[in-house]
Amino acid sequence: MKQQIIQEIKQYDKIIIHRHVRPDPDAYGSQAGLAELIKASFPGKKVYTTGEPEPTLAFLHQLDECTDEDFNGALIIVCDTANTDRIDDQRYKNGAKLIKIDHHPNEDAYGDLLWVDTSASSASEMIFELYLEGKAEGLKMSDAAARLIYAGIVGDTGRFLYPSATQKTFDYAGELIKYSFDRSELYNFLYEMEAHVLKLQGYVLQNFHMSPNGAAHVKLTKEKLAEFNAAPSEASLLVSTLGSVKGIKAWVFFIEEEKEIRVRLRSKGPIVNELAKQYNGGGHPVAAGASIHHWEEAEQVIQKLEAICNS
Repeated sequence: MKQQIIQEIKQYDKIIIHRHVRPDPDAYGSQAGLAELIKASFPGKKVYTTGEPEPTLAFLHQLDECTDEDFNGALIIVCDTANTDRIDDQRYKNGAKLIKIDHHPNEDAYGDLLWVDTSASSASEMIFELYLEGKAEGLKMSDAAARLIYAGIVGDTGRFLYPSATQKTFDYAGELIKYSFDRSELYNFLYEMEAHVLKLQGYVLQNFHMSPNGAAHVKLTKEKLAEFNAAPSEASLLVSTLGSVKGIKAWVFFIEEEKEIRVRLRSKGPIVNELAKQYNGGGHPVAAGASIHHWEEAEQVIQKLEAICNS
């Protein structure tokens, strides 16, 4: 499949790369990392990255403005996105051919070509693997591509702390840091927080609820976010905060937005993506997300998470 994807990249002169809505570092890293890889390898090709910009990740990459005409005859590649509903910029349907590159469970098998590897730590790790596969056929790594791919791997492995970080992950990271980019600066951008977000983190640590079974939850209403002058995207940065709590098995953050309540599930073992699927979501077994529309549904999610931790 990697060889087929490389051949398609070589064939098309115009390539548009997508990723999921509400992007994280791996979404940006895989999308923009692949774009920079193609640009370095084939300077004559037109390569675009599309989607709604995420201000907290602007330090990684500036997205392109794509017209409807740009999609005509273009190869479309979607990175790090499990299902079509979550693809940022639904014009992905207007291209000539569609490729899916992802590391989430393949429950929505969209695309003309699909490369899904659930054993990969991140979609960014897969992009580096694509580079290794295509080195002999003209793929060239650049400093810019290496920085983005490395950032994506770091983001999705929690700085290599999560079990998803394998020997291969460390090997690839070791290769990437040979390129010229400032790792210290990158870490600062990824993990430094504004003072108001740190204060919200303090609220989270003081107000989370955990049952004797190790199921925990936090509710962040619109009013509470406004009190701390924090955007929902900034609140999402805090989801891993509870991972250091002794005795915790799994937890859920409820983050209220204008039209829905985002459900962020994390776990130290119990499988939580099946719970996310019950609320039009999904993800990895120990890191998943969903959406609800009423706080009454939040109580249902809490009860179901409790049952999972008690089983």
